[in-house]
Amino acid sequence: MSHNFLVIDPEKDGAALKGISSAPRVSILRLLLREGGMNVNDIAKRLGLPQSSVSSNVQVLEEAGLLRTEAQRARKGSQKICHAIYDELIITFRESEAVIDPHQIEVAMPLGLYTNSDVTGPCGICSPDGVIGLLDVPETFLDPERMKASLLWFTSGFVEYQFPNNAKLIGAEIEQIEFAMEISSVVPGTLADWPSDIVMSINGVELGAWTSPGDFGDKRGAYTPAWWTMSGSQYGMLKSWTVNGTGAYIDGRRLSAVTVDRLDLNAHRSIRLKIEVKPDASHPGGVNVFGRRFGNYDQDIVMRLHTRR
Repeated sequence: MSHNFLVIDPEKDGAALKGISSAPRVSILRLLLREGGMNVNDIAKRLGLPQSSVSSNVQVLEEAGLLRTEAQRARKGSQKICHAIYDELIITFRESEAVIDPHQIEVAMPLGLYTNSDVTGPCGICSPDGVIGLLDVPETFLDPERMKASLLWFTSGFVEYQFPNNAKLIGAEIEQIEFAMEISSVVPGTLADWPSDIVMSINGVELGAWTSPGDFGDKRGAYTPAWWTMSGSQYGMLKSWTVNGTGAYIDGRRLSAVTVDRLDLNAHRSIRLKIEVKPDASHPGGVNVFGRRFGNYDQDIVMRLHTRR
């Protein structure tokens, strides 16, 4: 299960501290985490609180950034559905210190800046504000508006990104490379049991297939915009692919015997990453790739280069 946490600085995050300083507000957050989205009337009934009290407490939690609301159609007009954003709050009294590792180079690639694609439908691209181009039309992946993408999906085929090899610029030798992204299977609607074999390749060398367990829609993604319907994919899993001198790994689990030397990273000014679902895969369940302002992790596709010390 994916977890969302917030680190609270008591000197700077007074609104968040105020939000959790009330027993009824804590009860509201716990109820929403346990049950999912609910309207104010349902929250009041479940907790045995006056509707007016719940409304004022919801407003405090929303202003503190601990709760978000969205308007949904009801039998009479519309209703406001409340969602808890975080399932863990950490209050720290330590001063944050930015530790910069001179032997690590990080590059964040916006989701829409792929340099090559060849996909089959169902497929599509979304920005935080709406759908880009036409759904289920592969040619939409050429739309210049794709630069704004925060979510893309396709059934089979690939998208490929070209990252700058900044290690070469400084004459450093790469001993490990890592890519991290939020990702899932894709199915019309959502289905937790929908496996998909997703293949990552670096500079044309396949690292191996990781089987995504499903397409997740049991609750709204923490950053998924309100206009995106609950029947669509809500969030993915944050996965990390690493290649070093001993092999290729996903989240620390060995994926294949491909080593960093086989990628020939030090010979090229750029590093190509391909995300692919093969049409003849054992589990051809498509792929969702989530970027900033969509899903559960507010991040782009991140590449980290670890250089030799």
